[in-house]
Amino acid sequence: MKCNSGSIDRALRVIVGLILIALAATNTIGVWGWIGVVPLLTGAIGFCPAYTLLGINTCGIKK
Repeated sequence: MKCNSGSIDRALRVIVGLILIALAATNTIGVWGWIGVVPLLTGAIGFCPAYTLLGINTCGIKK
């Protein structure tokens, strides 16, 4: 898996993921908030499968 998410993209994913998980844990938005696990994981590892399918790369590293 190549990195395809840049640092700002990764930070935003982690923040959004944590917010969604916190809202789900406090039962503010219900069970759908647990979908925040997806952006949290993709932000943590720096790889987004959807970006690969769409041909997007925000990583900035040229190989």
